[in-house]
Amino acid sequence: MTTAASLTAGLERIPDQLGYLVISEDGVLASAGELENDEVTAGVMMQMVRTASRLRFPGSADPPFKRMSVVLEDFVYAVTVSGQKVFVVKRHNNQQEPIDALRPGHVK
Repeated sequence: MTTAASLTAGLERIPDQLGYLVISEDGVLASAGELENDEVTAGVMMQMVRTASRLRFPGSADPPFKRMSVVLEDFVYAVTVSGQKVFVVKRHNNQQEPIDALRPGHVK
């Protein structure tokens, strides 16, 4: 049986992290910080992972993906799939340019 400590080893040391979730198909296995007991975010992230898992690029035999980032103005969700678990870390977004500068058609 996997202990909570082994599930979260290293997650506390991630720079600028605001919180984390460890999720399986059965639900949240571990959580802390701003994501502690955040079932809503866990559900949204799992749905995004399921959707992304169905995407295949033509001619690619590779697995669909291992990592995904959801970038918002003030923070980033870094999502990693490992085995049957999904690790979500919420971090400060230390991006130098505002998000608007990345939009198509945006002129500086």
